[in-house]
Amino acid sequence: MENIYQKLAATLKANRKIGLLSTYTAAGVCKELLEEDGDTWEQLLTQAYAKGIPSFVREGENLTVVEPFSPESRLVILGGGHIALPLVEFGSKLGFSIVVVDDRPSFANEGRFPAAQKVCCGSFEEVIPALRLNAFDYVVIVTRGHRHDTACLRMILQGEEPGYIGMIGSRRRVAAVKELLAKEGIREDRLARVCTPIGLSIGAVTPEEIAVSIMAQLICFRRLGSDQPERHRQVVNRSDFDQEVLDELAKEDRGPMAMATILSSQGSVPRGAGAKMLITPWGSTVGSIGGGCAEAGVIREALDLIGTGGWKIYEVDLTGSAEDEGMVCGGVMEVLIEDASL
Repeated sequence: MENIYQKLAATLKANRKIGLLSTYTAAGVCKELLEEDGDTWEQLLTQAYAKGIPSFVREGENLTVVEPFSPESRLVILGGGHIALPLVEFGSKLGFSIVVVDDRPSFANEGRFPAAQKVCCGSFEEVIPALRLNAFDYVVIVTRGHRHDTACLRMILQGEEPGYIGMIGSRRRVAAVKELLAKEGIREDRLARVCTPIGLSIGAVTPEEIAVSIMAQLICFRRLGSDQPERHRQVVNRSDFDQEVLDELAKEDRGPMAMATILSSQGSVPRGAGAKMLITPWGSTVGSIGGGCAEAGVIREALDLIGTGGWKIYEVDLTGSAEDEGMVCGGVMEVLIEDASL
């Protein structure tokens, strides 16, 4: 049987959006990929991408689900100094694929940044074009000086615009950089999209606090498209999807398993719409839809579906258990459980 998730993963690695249309009936499950330039893209994915989460329609006993997928968020950190250290640590924990660039071997090495997916040592003018920045990238400029900041911003604004550009520095220093680039012919609207001062205004002082303020701003851009209403909104991704789940689904030899997907949620719940969890016949899991009592019932139901080709909607009600256990969560989730065996 064709593994549709292999093509889905390949499309995302090519930095293209893609949708997954799944139809559930008594006869079984049918899945179809919706390319961004396909005829059905606008009609079926507009709503899903507008919300950034799965969209679904029930018609009697049948169910249609459209899931929007965006390429993995890449965080490109230009400069390997003291602020880059906590940025890499926090960014990796928040699901970003990290790239660090510096022209000094003592600052650009894997030993200094073990959580980074890629560390590039070379001049910024040479490395930045090779990175092929795109609309799903988040670029943070934290180099060691005015000259390098200017060189980085110049290279970035001459190519395809990333979803986010932030540059550290005082207002005076940043204004001087922008003024110089404007004189060189860089468009004002592109310069205006550079987030300066970088990060949210939380009174940050230490490198760790500054990194927190920057990451908070990046989360706003990733989930809301902007940290300010008047800013240009370009990339919105509100799905609570785990990349490790897609990696597992794309394996040719993944074997029998079931998959649970949160379709919708109300109230306070541990995970949001789009979160997925894979369940093997032995009860082990990949990914999570919330842990603990949120998953126990789902796993039981999933074990019964493995190998059957079947599916079902399962409601997870955390209101009672949350009160009994003294937990903060207390909402309701609609979870789609389906056989995901090859």
